[in-house]
Amino acid sequence: MGSSNVRRRRVVRIVSIAVVALFVLVTAGLLGVGWYYSGQLLDPDESRPGFPDTVAGSARGVVTLTESRAAGLPGTWGLVWSDGQARVGRVVSRGKAGVTREVLDGTPPADGTKVRLETTVWTSDPRTAHGLDYQEVRVPTELGDAPAWLVPATADTWVIAVHGRAGTRAEALRVLPALHEAGFPVLDITYRNDAGAPPSPDGLYHLGDTEWRDVESAVEYATGHGARKVVLYGWSMGGALVGQFLTRSARADVVEGLVLDAPVLSWTRTLELQSRNRGVPTQLVPVAELVSDWRADLDFDRFDLLDHPPAHRPPTLLFHGGSDGTVPVAASRELATASKRLDWPIHYVESPGAEHTGSWNLDPTAYAANLTTFLGTLTKPA
Repeated sequence: MGSSNVRRRRVVRIVSIAVVALFVLVTAGLLGVGWYYSGQLLDPDESRPGFPDTVAGSARGVVTLTESRAAGLPGTWGLVWSDGQARVGRVVSRGKAGVTREVLDGTPPADGTKVRLETTVWTSDPRTAHGLDYQEVRVPTELGDAPAWLVPATADTWVIAVHGRAGTRAEALRVLPALHEAGFPVLDITYRNDAGAPPSPDGLYHLGDTEWRDVESAVEYATGHGARKVVLYGWSMGGALVGQFLTRSARADVVEGLVLDAPVLSWTRTLELQSRNRGVPTQLVPVAELVSDWRADLDFDRFDLLDHPPAHRPPTLLFHGGSDGTVPVAASRELATASKRLDWPIHYVESPGAEHTGSWNLDPTAYAANLTTFLGTLTKPA
């Protein structure tokens, strides 16, 4: 009988050890997955775009890319490689040789060159892209000076352009001609962890939770250099920065209007969409959020502008592509639907078939017309 009890206790001990070991292994595995995906989200070095496509051939006025989803996207795009760029337009043909597109300007690189299609289209500067005069200025922030382009015009309302995650000031080059023609000076900014801008103390993105203060610095720069009011223009994560500025800055009342293009209105829903697209269970999103919170002290609920709208809600033009696989278009639709309840005047423009921040690329003329009409409802330039 005694030996039986000993065996039973031994079995219980072994099972207990096995359960604890399994728990430790599962927990370690989950935390490892969470650490990996938090790194993809927070580490600037993990966010830089690569060159996933390949030039298969070129002829006068056309370039052929090896078959891929990106290679066949409709509209106008930048074709970028390590030491050059061109601008490509419509798909001319698609077959065994690859995807052949019209070349609008520039000379495609040699066959076999690795390239990417870039929504920003131009990767240069306002003068090179559009012949617009500009100044290279420095915006003082709490971490040091951040470079910005200032494109002067006649109005005393300035547009402050805020690019998306891992983006550059070139994001705004597509819309500069329309903004300039409407008479609005444009301050096209960088923020912490951008090339040439100060790094954050921990070297990580904070998804808008700290970067909004760089937007505040840009607003202070604008109002200190002649701006009476500002219009904030945010793409993708730039929309999250703008949202946090409106929610948390004492200077929010200076904002007269808002333009958002495929904005991150909820990081949780954005991560869930990206998880589905990668075939990763969405149940792992809370783990990635937990690890991101440990690493960067983030409150993901704070970023949900539908549940936590800012106190200052200026007239807003909201663009979103119907085929966005990066930031969920459903969040923009829901915010637009809730606008009356939230007392937030929002004009929503959805572009069927457009990719992430690709509404302009799909139809530049329609995009510019919507933008110009919206700006005309704000205070007229002086």
